[in-house]
Amino acid sequence: MVLDHDRTAIRSNARKTDIFDIFHFRYYIGSNPYLNTAAYGFDFALSGDVTPLPIETYVMAVSDRYLHLREESYPSYAHLFARTVAEVSQLEMGLHLNRWSLKSLGDEQARIAIQSLHARTSHAVIYCVWDWFEAISRNEVFSIDDQMAELQALFRRSVYGGPTVYALLKTADHLQIPTFYLWDEGLMQYGYGQNQIRGSATTFNVDSHLDSDFTTRKDDCKAFLKTLGFPVPKGEIVQRLSEAMAVAEKIGYPVAVKPVVGHKGMGVTADVQNMDALERAYEQAVEAIDPEEPIRVIVEQSITGKDYRLLCVDGRFVAATERRPASVIGDGSATLQELIDRENRTTARSDTPTSAMGKIKCDAALEHYLEEQGLSLDSVLERDRAVYLRKVANLSAGGLSIDATRNIHLDNIILAQDIAQHFGLTCLGIDVIARDLAKSWKTSNLRIIEINAAPGIFMHLKPALGESVDVPAHILKTFFSDGTKARIPIISLNRVTVAELLEMIDFILLRHPNWVIGAACQDGVWINRSQKHEHVDYNTNVRNLLRHPKLNLLIAEYREDVLEREGMFYCGSNLVMLDNPTEVEMMLARDALENSTVVIREKDTITIQRQGLMEQYQLGADEPFSRVYLKEIATIL
Repeated sequence: MVLDHDRTAIRSNARKTDIFDIFHFRYYIGSNPYLNTAAYGFDFALSGDVTPLPIETYVMAVSDRYLHLREESYPSYAHLFARTVAEVSQLEMGLHLNRWSLKSLGDEQARIAIQSLHARTSHAVIYCVWDWFEAISRNEVFSIDDQMAELQALFRRSVYGGPTVYALLKTADHLQIPTFYLWDEGLMQYGYGQNQIRGSATTFNVDSHLDSDFTTRKDDCKAFLKTLGFPVPKGEIVQRLSEAMAVAEKIGYPVAVKPVVGHKGMGVTADVQNMDALERAYEQAVEAIDPEEPIRVIVEQSITGKDYRLLCVDGRFVAATERRPASVIGDGSATLQELIDRENRTTARSDTPTSAMGKIKCDAALEHYLEEQGLSLDSVLERDRAVYLRKVANLSAGGLSIDATRNIHLDNIILAQDIAQHFGLTCLGIDVIARDLAKSWKTSNLRIIEINAAPGIFMHLKPALGESVDVPAHILKTFFSDGTKARIPIISLNRVTVAELLEMIDFILLRHPNWVIGAACQDGVWINRSQKHEHVDYNTNVRNLLRHPKLNLLIAEYREDVLEREGMFYCGSNLVMLDNPTEVEMMLARDALENSTVVIREKDTITIQRQGLMEQYQLGADEPFSRVYLKEIATIL
C-alpha cells in the first residue's frame, strides 16, 4: 500500500529551513525489490536550500547515543541516515528489525528500505530520525529519550506489542517459520496452507475451547483436580459477604479470596487475616466479576509459602518461575511514593515487550496493603528496610520473576505433567504455593491454587533473576520441527495466462487428484479449477489462499507493478519461472528457497538452476515455454 504520493517537486516534505528531505513512502507487506522481508521504503535527498554540516558532525552526535555507530564508515548522508533509522527501529528493546538497504539515485538521492513490522511505528521512526538530523544541523537540543518513549509506546499498543506475541513472533523469525497477522480475525498465523497454525498469544486453533473455558471455572477445576488426588486447598464458593465470613470462620484464617471466573490475578487477595480484610478482599473479587455474570467468589485456605508458576507445553513440563510481589528498600529519606517512582524509572522496569519487569502500579489494593502494615505512600522507610507492596505476586503490577526450573523436585514435574495431560491445550500454566519447590508435593505443603489456559510466557523467557528458558521455541517446535515443515510448495511466476495457469493445475491434479491447489494471477483466483472471488487488493488474494487450511500448493504470479507497489505477500519459492523478466522481477529468483529450481527464459534462451547446477539451451522454434516448466513442476511434486 502507498502511504504517500510520489515526489512531484525538488522539495517534497522538507520545510524551507530543512537540510534533508524524505518522501515517496511505501509499506511493503512482504518481500520486495529492496529487502526479502516486510519493509518500509522512502526516498532521501538533500533539500538544496541549506548546506549540511560535515557528515562527521552527524556521526558524532548520533554515536553519543549509539556508540557502536562511530566505528562504521558512511560514504554518504543517505547511508548514515539509513543506518540510524535501522538502529532506532530496534526501539532500544532488542527488536529483530535490523535490516536495511540503500539504492543510490544520484545527486545525493537514495531509495532506502528498512525492515518493518508495524507500519505506523516505522513511519514514526523515520520522522524521528529526520527531526534529529535537522536538530543537529541547527545545533538544537533534541530529546531522543522522549522520542524513544513515544515510539516504544506506539509499538506496545500495536498488535505485535504484547510480550508473549512478540516473543513468539521473534522466535518464528529465527526458526524461519513464515508468520503473518490476520487482521479480520485478530489472530497470528504461523505457516502456510495445510501446515498452518493460528493463534492468539499462547492459545491456538488446535486447542480445546471446552478445556480452555473449563480452566476459568476455578471451583469446578479445583473439584476435578481433587478427584485425581492432587493437592488443592480447602474452600467453598460464596455469593454474599456473610457467607464468606462463615466459610472463613469454618476453615480458619488466613484465607485467600478470588472470583470463580477470572484470570491474571484480577480480584485475587491472599493472606486475609481478619473480617475487615475479608470485607475488602470480597469487594475486590466482586469488582473483578463481569457485571453480566452472577456473583460467585471462592474463599479458601491461604497457603504459606512462595508463589510459583509451572508451565507445560504439549503436556510436558518446560519451566518453573517463582513470582514475588513488588517491593522497595528504604534509604532513610525518601517516601514510599518516591521510592516507587525511582524504581519505575530503572531500565529493568521500562515496561516494554522485552523488559524483565513492568511498572509498579499504585492502586487501591497497594494502598490497602500498605495500610495493613501501618504505612502509606507518604511514609519514609528507614535505611535498608524492605517492604512488599502487594500480597499477590502479580507480574503485571510490577512483581518480580525468578527462574526455578532447575530447582524443582521430580515429583512436582510429574505432578505438573499429569495435570497438563488431562487438558487438550498446547500451553497450560499451573499456579502453586509451596515453601520449597525442591521438595516433593507428597511430603510438603505444596498446594495447587489454580490452572490457566493461555499463560503468559515472557516471565520464563526473560526472568528478572535466573536463567532464561526458551519457551517460545518449545511452543513452535510442538507444531514445526523446523521452518520447512511450516511451508507448502510454492510456484512463483512473473507472467502467466489463464490458459497456462489452468494447464498447470490440471498437470498437478493428474498426479495428485486429492490435492487442493490455490492459484492467483492478474486475471483471477482459483482453487483447483474453480474460479473464486477476486479481491481488488492482489496480496489479499494470495493471503486468503495461504490461509486456506487444506491448501497443498500455491501458484502465484507477481509482475513488476505489484512488486514495486506493495511487494510479495510471502518470501521464498520452490519453483520460480521467469519469462523475459525485468530487473525488478528477478527478485523472485533472488528469494528462491534452498534446493529450489529457477527457470529463466530470455528470448529463446532457457537457463535452469537446479540444486546448485546450471543448465542452458535454446528453445526450439515451435517449442512452447510450457513444455519447459511443466517438466520442472514434476520435479517438485
